[in-house]
Amino acid sequence: MLNETTGAAPDGLPFRLITLRNDAGMVVTLMDWGATLLSARVPLNDGSVREALLGCATPEHYIEQTAYLGASIGRYANRIAKSQFTLNGQTWTLTPSQGENQLHGGKEGFDKRRWRIERQNDSEALLSLTSQDGDQGFPGNLNASVLYRLGEDNRLAIEYRATTDKPCPVNLTNHAYFNLDGEQSDVRNHTLQLLADDYLPVDAMGIPTGGLKSVAQTSFDFRQPKTVAADFLSEEDQRVVNGYDHAFLLQAQGDISKPAAQVWSADKKLQMAVYTTAPALQFYSGNFLEGTPARGNATYGAWQGLALESELLPDSPNRPDFPQPDCVLQPGDEYVSLTEYHFIPA
Repeated sequence: MLNETTGAAPDGLPFRLITLRNDAGMVVTLMDWGATLLSARVPLNDGSVREALLGCATPEHYIEQTAYLGASIGRYANRIAKSQFTLNGQTWTLTPSQGENQLHGGKEGFDKRRWRIERQNDSEALLSLTSQDGDQGFPGNLNASVLYRLGEDNRLAIEYRATTDKPCPVNLTNHAYFNLDGEQSDVRNHTLQLLADDYLPVDAMGIPTGGLKSVAQTSFDFRQPKTVAADFLSEEDQRVVNGYDHAFLLQAQGDISKPAAQVWSADKKLQMAVYTTAPALQFYSGNFLEGTPARGNATYGAWQGLALESELLPDSPNRPDFPQPDCVLQPGDEYVSLTEYHFIPA
């Protein structure tokens, strides 16, 4: 189903809203502005329906927030140090968007663009975007697309694709925030399993301070399920960013058939499993959500949503030593990143 709002987006045109449904009763809504996920309502075994995503009261409120709620992120998700990188002997200077660094593709990243709706029906929606050579400082004309698909098993698949006519770093993701309690509550009471042996320490601006570090015997060890609160702020690597906001290198190594993470609501009535072809997940515990517009004309507080962003490791254009696929997309090749969020009523 496709609807238009009466309110206007920054380009003066209405927001276009898409609704996906399955026979199990799950309903997902998204909009063309930022190819943004707005809502994921999951039927529970007791007959109730639970909202699993953080979101705003109206599409217009999404323009006011800076937390990237549910948005498609590009050209490069996460941070690039000092907003520059060198490729084939040439240094490229990017548009900074967080101090001297570039975060999530720049001040006018893909989250702030209107994507074209190529096709849509009850089960899937395909949106596309063209990014011109020099956009936010990046080289090459880039054609990107995202396919949202809702399965009958309550599995929401998000597949990003891109091609370019010049070599360019590409790292696309969705910045959904989850709270499986279905209300404004402390997400640190969720139980998390993150199937990763290593995490990447960062400084206060989220820039990697060195190489990967083993999760063993640290607060970053989620290989066995534990609450987010269990070891919260217990180490300096957390305290420097007010909680968890770190990339974890996954055991699955891009195998979509192997789980990357699992999350359980505080009451254990809803579980979410994450699968991805990406090498890493950025686990963000919502450390700076204060004041973000919420549904019902309220605002979110810190730690009321968590993000599990599938992506390459941060600052990869400057870190060829990282043990992952090359972050540079070459002309003639296609970037493909598939992530599935599987909602399981318990």
